[in-house]
Amino acid sequence: MTQEEKRIYLIRELLSEQSQYAHIDIPKGEEDRKRLLRSLMNVRMPKPAGENFLKIQDEYLQEELSKKGITDISELKPISDGLYVWQGDITTLRCDAIVNAANTAFS
Repeated sequence: MTQEEKRIYLIRELLSEQSQYAHIDIPKGEEDRKRLLRSLMNVRMPKPAGENFLKIQDEYLQEELSKKGITDISELKPISDGLYVWQGDITTLRCDAIVNAANTAFS
């Protein structure tokens, strides 16, 4: 199954879970499909998911992550012992913990 086929499968599965999404069509463009899938994943309420769905979702997300690349903590220089400052996509940072203030007043 290609990455695009996985994306469409996941979208269809998530759309089918909620009757209020029945009117939503799957977009034609890749970026629009990615945006829809992300939205559906973010609003999905916690509940069990099938094994096949979880397997495909994991494969899909692992491939997306590998495309972004990973920044390893060993590649960064600490500002003090055990303390690093880094700016970027936190989903691509391999480390033990992340503190993200998410407050632009301190940027």
